[in-house]
Amino acid sequence: MTHTSTDRPTSRASGALVPVLAFVGIVVAAMQTLLVPVIKDLPQLLGTEPGNATWVITSTLLSGAVATPIMGRLGDLYGKRGMLILSLMVMVVGALVSALTSDLLTMTAGRALQGFAMSAIPLGIGLMRDVLPREKLGSAMALMSSSMGVGGSLALPAAALVAQRTDWHVLFYGAAGLGVLCIALTLLVVPESPTRTQGTFDVLGATGLSAGLVLFLLPITKAGDWGWTSGTTLALFAAAAVVLVLWAVTELRREAPLVDLRTTVRPAVLFTNLASIMVGVSYLVVSLVLPQLLQLPESTGYGLGQSMVVAGLFMAPLGLTMMFVAPVYARLSARHGPKATLVLGMVITAIGYGAGLGLMSAPWQSLVVVVILGAGIGLTYSSLPALIVGSVPPSETGAASGLNTLMRSIGASISSAVIGGVLADTAHHGNGVTVPTMHGFRVSFLIATSAMAIGLLLALFLPRARPRRHLPRQLPGGPDRTPPQGSQGDAARARRETTTGH
Repeated sequence: MTHTSTDRPTSRASGALVPVLAFVGIVVAAMQTLLVPVIKDLPQLLGTEPGNATWVITSTLLSGAVATPIMGRLGDLYGKRGMLILSLMVMVVGALVSALTSDLLTMTAGRALQGFAMSAIPLGIGLMRDVLPREKLGSAMALMSSSMGVGGSLALPAAALVAQRTDWHVLFYGAAGLGVLCIALTLLVVPESPTRTQGTFDVLGATGLSAGLVLFLLPITKAGDWGWTSGTTLALFAAAAVVLVLWAVTELRREAPLVDLRTTVRPAVLFTNLASIMVGVSYLVVSLVLPQLLQLPESTGYGLGQSMVVAGLFMAPLGLTMMFVAPVYARLSARHGPKATLVLGMVITAIGYGAGLGLMSAPWQSLVVVVILGAGIGLTYSSLPALIVGSVPPSETGAASGLNTLMRSIGASISSAVIGGVLADTAHHGNGVTVPTMHGFRVSFLIATSAMAIGLLLALFLPRARPRRHLPRQLPGGPDRTPPQGSQGDAARARRETTTGH
């Protein structure tokens, strides 16, 4: 059984807490797109085949997916600030390893360590819930969640500029420097969380989840090279299904599981996580399509002929708009609730992709699409943590937020594989050169629009939030036999949150 410590911090949270945590989120999210501007040159830079070079991208994705739920749980047990600093330290080590090598295996290892830092975002969200007053929490979590998109978007032009004007290893030295800055700011500004789950870490559950995620995500990210119906791909999917089912059975039998599956099947948590997968799918499409369209030469008849740096600058407003939407979300959510803002964000995102089908003939049109999508995706990203945090007890915020971040990563992985396959299958081949076609770009936007339609349908099943003061407070052994564990029903949650002041 787990219990929550109610010790309060000795000092109040600084006013710089939210900006610092948001900056940390932006930096760690940038690790995912750090190498996008040089991805086509990686085989030559690393002296390997194109299929092997993609491992420097895949390794970051896999390590981030594995780390987020595990570090979230460790944060609940031992302190979110400590785990946040640890994840940043691992990122700095990984960046330095990558900066000092051009060997494929060493570079892949370094990139895997950098992906570990993705757990900083759910840890930051958990810290905000634990130390901020309620009136500041909505906008703060919105900004922290949006940092995933902000960092990915802003990294594109910055990385392109660095890669175009200097040695590409400078990207990693810069990442290491930013990581050290994040650690220093966290030590100076961010207090430790007063909320703890008393218990032991579920090593078996962490091992099973890690194995299942790797077996599931690996064929998704490599199916373009291996083939969706190849024996390797199908065997890995089958192995993932077996491992994850066994893991789920084991978790249900443990008193202190890594992930409380009984909590995850509550409608508010389940449908939020399912919708998060669709949000992850849709977000990545614009980043995969528009930079290519902007950089294709005008001689193709539809390319917009921009340089790598200019294409990155056209993508930057995606992240900036997401950042500016955070305070707008806070006002909308306070009046209408996070479910309504999630639905609104998905509608705007669908409109943006729909408009994009006809706005691909000039650079300024791409800018219009990017701004619309930034507003829509910003609202959806901002709504997701509020829905999760409002549905779980404080002692499980880190693990639950990590799982939600994982769902978005799974959506992004699916999107990367599917869109990559679509663009490859519809590409024009001639004179030894493969060029994406306008048909492939439009099909990709249609896929993103469809993902938003599915996400919207899932969001409509989310229950209407009930005011906390109306939560039942039944005693253990009452009519519903609700046990007093942290994740077992609203009655226990009401008692626990009353004790912790949340």
